[in-house]
Amino acid sequence: MRKTYDVAVIGGGPCGAVAAERLAEMGHSVVLVDPDNRIKPCGGAIPSRALVDFAICDDQLVARANAARIIAPSGRSVDMTIGDIGYVGMVDRATFDPYLRQRAAEAGANRLTAKLETVRDGDQGVLELTLSPTGGEERDRSAIHIGARRVIGADGANSAVRRLMFPAARKPPYVFAYHEIIETPVDRLPDGFRADRCDVIYDGRISPDFYGWVFPHGKHTSIGSGTAVKGHNIREATIKLRQAAGLGDCTVIRREGAPLPLKPMKSWDNGRNVLLAGDAAGTVAPSSGEGIYYAMLCGRLSAEAMHQSLLLNSGKPLAEARRSFMRAHGRVFFILGMMQTIWYRNDRLREKFVAMCADPDVQRLTWESYLNKKLVRRDLLAHLRVFTKDLAKLFGIPAWQR
Repeated sequence: MRKTYDVAVIGGGPCGAVAAERLAEMGHSVVLVDPDNRIKPCGGAIPSRALVDFAICDDQLVARANAARIIAPSGRSVDMTIGDIGYVGMVDRATFDPYLRQRAAEAGANRLTAKLETVRDGDQGVLELTLSPTGGEERDRSAIHIGARRVIGADGANSAVRRLMFPAARKPPYVFAYHEIIETPVDRLPDGFRADRCDVIYDGRISPDFYGWVFPHGKHTSIGSGTAVKGHNIREATIKLRQAAGLGDCTVIRREGAPLPLKPMKSWDNGRNVLLAGDAAGTVAPSSGEGIYYAMLCGRLSAEAMHQSLLLNSGKPLAEARRSFMRAHGRVFFILGMMQTIWYRNDRLREKFVAMCADPDVQRLTWESYLNKKLVRRDLLAHLRVFTKDLAKLFGIPAWQR
């Protein structure tokens, strides 16, 4: 007999796991469907406030970064120290995602290790889903059929839910991200490498339109790059990054690649019973590529919208998930998108961008905005100074050159 749930959450990353946990806490019958067969390429950075907002255990952090080093095409670097206002927590998605899925199960969500094959509207407002098991013995992998009154598609940039239930045009733009997780040297750290600092590399040889990174994960280190330019070899770029960081001979634990959306979709729901969330909805920050915190927030907002939709037996409340997200972060996403469009175009502008990062106002406002997940409004004079210097750097006004 087919089991029917209030909500089927497709995708068990940070977004889907948080959504399933919250819905179960609110008393809904929930199934969390995830293939549990791959790890998303991710630098693993989350702001310190995420631990409070989502009750994340400290032991999930594999490292804490207290600074970032921004590196220009010329090799010039700028250190951006956070100070005493917080830190950047580093998580390993290989352990962090299962931890979140287990929390959802403990809250009451039913977990299925499977992938979505089909979904269609059935009788009496119930969606009919066909799943293919991805765990267990081969002989046990017959199709699973379930029903759900609502579906959350939190299944990544290449969302099957979006493909099956939305027009083909409903797809956010993205870059392709690739990274390698390597063993961090134990006996001798390379010159210039710090276990408490994230390195961000703006260099057209590494990425012609995005950036490369070297992020410490305690015993491991994530080294990677992203680009939307077809033909640019980001595997070779990653090898160059490893060599430049003095980590070329380190053992590679795993290699991962996946698309990374960089713009929220204009609509996340179908107006009736399906809601996209997280990467499937495009909620990865432009310019920075940050996604974990936004995915978890998106999961919470999606759960709350689903809760209201079920209570009112209406699809209209589903739109509130996007409205709430954009009210809180739409302006930040717009500014970050403008930054990427302006400064990531070529190495001449990247050089100026890195030089601008040396400014104390830029550093303070950047860290406060990142850690608090909102624009800093209290210091209008600092914003004006940054805006003026930003324009001066862009147009090469000598009075503002350092």
